[in-house]
Amino acid sequence: MKLGVVSAIFDQSSFEEMIDLVAENGLDCVEVACWPQGKAERRYAGVSHIDTETLTPEKAKEILAYCQEKDVEISALAYYPNPLDENLQKRETAIKHLYSLIDASKLLDVNLVTTFVGRMPSKTVSENLHEAAKVWQPIVKYAEEQQVRIGIENCPMLFTEDEWPGGQNLMTSPSNWRKLFELIDSDYFGINYDPSHFIWQQIDYIKPLYEFKEKIFHVHYKDIKVYPDKLADVGVLATPLEYMSPKLPGLGDVDWGKYVSALTDIGFDGYTCIEVEDKAFEKNYEDVKKSVTLSTRYLRNFVI
Repeated sequence: MKLGVVSAIFDQSSFEEMIDLVAENGLDCVEVACWPQGKAERRYAGVSHIDTETLTPEKAKEILAYCQEKDVEISALAYYPNPLDENLQKRETAIKHLYSLIDASKLLDVNLVTTFVGRMPSKTVSENLHEAAKVWQPIVKYAEEQQVRIGIENCPMLFTEDEWPGGQNLMTSPSNWRKLFELIDSDYFGINYDPSHFIWQQIDYIKPLYEFKEKIFHVHYKDIKVYPDKLADVGVLATPLEYMSPKLPGLGDVDWGKYVSALTDIGFDGYTCIEVEDKAFEKNYEDVKKSVTLSTRYLRNFVI
């Protein structure tokens, strides 16, 4: 396995500065944030280290040359919108940009895009499954033609009141995974596996690794800490951030030894990236950089 980081946390750095930070930490790879230019709409989103809509073969060569010089690989191009947005204009914008990531991923010889399936918050799961098949089948067909895989992260995207209760991503549970993989049957449509989201949903985060081992294209390292006293006060129907908090790997409730052990069991030898979303390390940009260094030191106990 190769250890890297999601570049969204380095929002104050240019592409070259970001790659330098990745290299300085001794990391092997980076999942590069590729939002549309100037489209920041939520925390950790809107970061664009590669402008996929204007990427040329010449620029791609420059990017790859710099990565090679610093001995850093690009694990995936990342963009996490809601492609099933009920606002059809927003949906169209998200899907159009996803296509640009697929093209850029091929141009850069990365051949992997990480994203969300999306969800219509006001509709049922059944209605969303039908819509997801309609929206995603042509996207996946195009990705197949370009030989670019798509890894869907299992984040529910329902942390705050404006996302509650439906959330903005259908790929939330093993049950939904089975249904989606039946509807969108492709070797190019799989999972960007993040164990932290299963912690607060009270889902086993180890068992699905074995069942879906052929579908795991990319892996995230993010931790979650659930506060039992807060949960007892507000209950599971509250917005999740009322009773849990994202943490650096090792500072939450994920058993990373068991998790990485399971990854080795299934023979996963691909890209694994630290995703930093810990508010305790956001006092300033130096604190943010420190959070990546601390996470790297910790995870090097498991991923060499």
